[in-house]
Amino acid sequence: MEDNKYLWTAPLPSSVKGWALVAIMVAATLAALQWSAQGAQLSASELAAGVPQIADFLSRTFPPDWSILQSLTAPAIETVQIAVWGTLLGVLGAVPVSFLAARNLNVNRWLYGATRQVLNVVRSINELILALVFVAAVGLGPFPGVLALAVHGVGMLGKFFAESIEEIDEGPLEALRATGARPLQVIVFGVLPQVITAWIAVILYRFEVNLRSATVLGMVGAGGLGFELVSSLKLFKYQETATCIVVITFMVIAADLVSNRLRAAIRDNGRG
Repeated sequence: MEDNKYLWTAPLPSSVKGWALVAIMVAATLAALQWSAQGAQLSASELAAGVPQIADFLSRTFPPDWSILQSLTAPAIETVQIAVWGTLLGVLGAVPVSFLAARNLNVNRWLYGATRQVLNVVRSINELILALVFVAAVGLGPFPGVLALAVHGVGMLGKFFAESIEEIDEGPLEALRATGARPLQVIVFGVLPQVITAWIAVILYRFEVNLRSATVLGMVGAGGLGFELVSSLKLFKYQETATCIVVITFMVIAADLVSNRLRAAIRDNGRG
């Protein structure tokens, strides 16, 4: 039997001082967890006391009101449309930004740093807040939802795209530059072939996220199933709420299955 049965990410301490340092780190971690639990007001007793209210709400939602399924068809299609265009516009905005945010392509460090910070700022603003801003700007409907998902998507996808570019093999890029290729030619023939598979996988995952987010954006007037969900809650029609949740769940599961199939096909083609 091998002595090193388990592999660790770091070597174990070999001295009393090392073990003492580990103990201090563990104690500090536990203290930080305790401090954050107090700030978050974690309470098992309050959760236990709220279980009857949760059970009462669930009992009011059963059985779902299937009679409204036909009326949910249009909002469901609208939700998919919001997710599709939010993803597409996010990709179109993220692609050019990602080249500026990649350290190995952008020789101007000031521009690189500024682009990274812009992506951080955009990514830090929640889609709901962006939707509220765009609702105030362009009015109620699915369009502000599309804009909110697109802007947030630029921040998220731009970061992922840039990191994929930074991990590519520099050999093809240096060979192209040595032949006198222009920067655009280096990107088209040296960068894109290496990152396109990873980009497609990220885009498909982003579409799944946008589909879930689109159902929530309707709560602030950005259209889709979220608007129907909130309306039923406000009118205390909990059985209709349950139907909306079932439809949303089905849509997310379907999108996940399709996305998994597409990602598997892309991986298999890449290996072939």
